[in-house]
Amino acid sequence: MQQEKIGIGRRKTAVASVRLRAGGTGKFIVNDKKIEEYFPLELQRTTILSPLKTCNLSIEKYDVLVRVKGGGLEGQTIATRLGIARALVGEDDNRKHDLKTMGFLTRDSRKRERKKYGRAGARKRFQFSKR
Repeated sequence: MQQEKIGIGRRKTAVASVRLRAGGTGKFIVNDKKIEEYFPLELQRTTILSPLKTCNLSIEKYDVLVRVKGGGLEGQTIATRLGIARALVGEDDNRKHDLKTMGFLTRDSRKRERKKYGRAGARKRFQFSKR
């Protein structure tokens, strides 16, 4: 059986579960689709693969299986990047310094603020009429 590392990445409401298999053939599957189909923009794919480039690793050495849900495509992109970075650290702890320096292990904790009662939104008020 191949060695497999799992990394979980989150951003806003997006959650990505990444399975990184060493000794693979370079397959990159996101929700049963190829990465080119799921993330159509080159910028998104570059962002996702940047932890591998930081560690000077080739995608051909790994099989990457990603399950992602919630949020939008950009949130899913950042969540997947965090999952890959965490899986790489799980495989070899010496990579932690480089990935942390680049900011790939930092979880962006910003979330949407909830709507409050008596208000039109989280902070917006209803229109005020003096008369």
